[in-house]
Amino acid sequence: MRNLILTISLISLSAGIAAAQGNLRDVKSIDNAVFDVAVADKIRKECPEISARIIKALTLYRQVRAEARSLGFTDAQIEEYGDSDKEKARLRAKGDAYFRANGVVASDPQSYCALGRKEIQKSSRIGSLLREK
Repeated sequence: MRNLILTISLISLSAGIAAAQGNLRDVKSIDNAVFDVAVADKIRKECPEISARIIKALTLYRQVRAEARSLGFTDAQIEEYGDSDKEKARLRAKGDAYFRANGVVASDPQSYCALGRKEIQKSSRIGSLLREK
């Protein structure tokens, strides 16, 4: 799941670069999808009561990759963007801020569980990537 999420993140971010002569992070639909996958992955890793919906994640991965390609990004550009330490750090910081804003305490697995359950209950994209065990 981790590799899948990383790959989705990378592909999603790469699509914006080719399309807008900028970065994939500038393509909001792709950047938001990558962010949601990263958040869901962190929740499932930290909460022992929540697991990933692998098929949903694979479907989202394919959609993001197809969108990136439709915007003119090549596989090489997508992979290059995905490997960017700068983009990984940016998404990590954005995720940390999201977790803090939602009451997550890094040392408390139950706070991740509470957020995961909240996302599942409201049927968000993050929640759609998760399931209670």
